[in-house]
Amino acid sequence: MNADRTTAPDPVRDPWRAAMRLALDEAAAAARGGDVPVGAVVLAPSGAVLATGHNEREATGDPTGHAELLAIRRAAAALGGWRLTDCTLVVTLEPCTMCAGAIVQSRVDRVVYGARDEKAGAAGSLWDVVRDRRLNHRPEVIAGVLDEECARALTDFFRGR
Repeated sequence: MNADRTTAPDPVRDPWRAAMRLALDEAAAAARGGDVPVGAVVLAPSGAVLATGHNEREATGDPTGHAELLAIRRAAAALGGWRLTDCTLVVTLEPCTMCAGAIVQSRVDRVVYGARDEKAGAAGSLWDVVRDRRLNHRPEVIAGVLDEECARALTDFFRGR
């Protein structure tokens, strides 16, 4: 991260830094369990944490055990319904196509992510599923929140393998 980005206020990304730190804590929990370190947090319209999740594919043997899906499921259970209208999903890595589909289907209003995923990202990098004009719901996307910290967690994990 260059000096200007660390010192200059960023009114778009700064409000999401605290939630991203919670998502980074979740990512660390995934790594401790042997999973790729991706963490997610769903925030209620008030900004309160509704649910969290981290990758659990290795731990559960479930190919859909992505941080975003787990956090979305838990948030829906907490709200008592599948519509996450006015909620925000904060995730350390840009969502893949599977997670992007779940984001659209759950009606999350905003996706905030840290590191870009040039190989599988579906919120602007490789694809842009979440903002596809052909779909009936298109959440706002805010990219690059604590991006270097999020990317470092992934790089460190894979370097250790």
